[in-house]
Parts: sequence; C-alpha cells; structure tokens
Amino acid sequence: MRSVPESALIVEVPEAEPLVHDWRAKHDWSAQRGVPAHITVLYPFMPTEKIDARLHADLRELFASHRAFPFSLPRVARFPEVAWLAPEPAEPFTGLINAVASRFPDYPPYEGMHEEVIPHLTVAEGAVDLQDAVETAIALSLPIEARATTISLFLEDETGWWNRGERYPLGGP
Repeated sequence: MRSVPESALIVEVPEAEPLVHDWRAKHDWSAQRGVPAHITVLYPFMPTEKIDARLHADLRELFASHRAFPFSLPRVARFPEVAWLAPEPAEPFTGLINAVASRFPDYPPYEGMHEEVIPHLTVAEGAVDLQDAVETAIALSLPIEARATTISLFLEDETGWWNRGERYPLGGP
C-alpha cells in the first residue's frame, strides 16, 4: 500500500466474474482489495485527495466522446508472472488508454513502466505452473462476450481497500 490513496479508471467486466472470480480472489492483489474483474484504462490515476467536481466533469466529457463497444475475451495470454484474458478487439481499449493519458499527462499508465500498454483482464499472478493451471481450467469456457458502456473510477481508502466511485458513460447506444 502506498502512503497516499490512489485511484484507477477501469472497464468493469461482470460477464467474466463467474469464470475468473475464484482465481482472482486467490491470485490477484486487486481482487483481494475489492476491485472486480476489469480491464484497466489508467492506473495509477490521481491521488484520491485531488479528485473533485471539475475532474468528474472532465472525465464525463472525455468518455462521452468515445462510443460504447462490444468485445470478447477469447483466449488466455501471458506476461511473465501473469495469466490474463486478451480482449478483442483491443483497439477501443487502446483508444481509451491513449485519450486519458493524453488528457492527463502527469499520470502515465502504470507510471510509464511499460513502453506499450496492452489491454488485459488479469486472472492470476504467479509462476508458470499457476498460469498453466489457469489456462487449463478456463480456456474451454471462452470466449466471454461483453460490452463496454461505462468507465468506473475506483478509489483506494486509507486501509488499502478499493471502492467504486463515479461511473462515466461512454457515448452512443
């Protein structure tokens, strides 16, 4: 836990919960702190103490300029130490990530640690044998079909627990 509570912008994916909940509860720090299955748009975002009505208005305007979109999670992919679900198409997520990073350059995705930000839904963090187990357990239940209609602001409290704050609708039907 950091000394100053943070925030994050995410696309919640409730359609994935039945399949990934138990894995995430055991092997994903964000699930263990109250964050549902999701694809990250921006983490870490602003310290919670800086979030105000003006920011909410800016985020509402920004996200309203992006259309809601369907996507699927058809396969398990891997980073070193992480098994994750790959959204297809990835481009709408990349567009959201780039738009937020451009609007708020003081808060680069993942603090600028990655040259390329790859949209993903983390299932489990751990060694290769855990990743193998995840893939074996869930691959036959894929794809998961979903629709991104809102961006959720999640706020960390002083204890390290994360709670949903505002939801910002994406534009269009």
